[in-house]
Amino acid sequence: MSDIFSPGDIAVITGAASGIGRAAAKRLAAMGLGVALIDANAEKLAAAEAELRAAAGGDNPARVLGFHADVSDRVAMQSIADRILRDWGAPALLMSNAAIFVHGGPGGIDDPIDNWRRIFDVNFFGILNGVAALLPAMLAAGQKAIIVNTGSKQGLTHPPGNPAYNTVKAAVNAYTMNLARDLRNRGGKVSAHLLVPGWTTTGDNEHKPGAWLPEQVIDYMLDLLGKDKFWIICPDDETSSQIDKKRILWQALEIIDNRPALSRWHDDHKQAFADFMKKDLP
Repeated sequence: MSDIFSPGDIAVITGAASGIGRAAAKRLAAMGLGVALIDANAEKLAAAEAELRAAAGGDNPARVLGFHADVSDRVAMQSIADRILRDWGAPALLMSNAAIFVHGGPGGIDDPIDNWRRIFDVNFFGILNGVAALLPAMLAAGQKAIIVNTGSKQGLTHPPGNPAYNTVKAAVNAYTMNLARDLRNRGGKVSAHLLVPGWTTTGDNEHKPGAWLPEQVIDYMLDLLGKDKFWIICPDDETSSQIDKKRILWQALEIIDNRPALSRWHDDHKQAFADFMKKDLP
């Protein structure tokens, strides 16, 4: 991991008080990085900050900073960035992990428009706010740095059940691809990557067989970041990488073959999909 991050580097993590964000913060702090935690849940944020400070010991508690904020608040995010840049300097990692999940209807037609606005404000514009606040300093520093945005398989294959979440994660996926290309053309010192977790036990959910723990997601993420991979599509103990690839390929071929939308769940195509999944990848 020394080729990615070094002791003394700075990591900024949103959604850092629980789940994948908290696991990332713990791992990076253990590697000697200064960690800035940003979360909208004040109680969980305080607990995460205390945990990291205790793990780091009392000799350098300032290497952990917690910020209670909503990532959709552009002014608040800029204020946090200003504090980090003033006290610590430009980060080596910006991990935009904060997200909310709004339960919606099967087609999205009857979902309140406020649900759509709120999920985009947090899950999409929260990422843009972090990038706008910190990327200029990361570029100006002229050092190797990484942006990781947390996407979703639901933004790749769009399973029915929650159109708002599928749509916002599709936007995150598309934005991160374009950001990565832009940064590559600026010289490649700063790179962007898309983290796509599989079934992961997060928050206060009970861990169930088949799911990964957040720590496993971070292990997988750090391994692929070390190989400079853009796509970090995590398997889990129920869904292998091969299954993920087949589902993504079916979705891509849906466009080429002009099948009905979401044909995996179309009565006329269910059997064809089942047969496709039994075949080897081309």
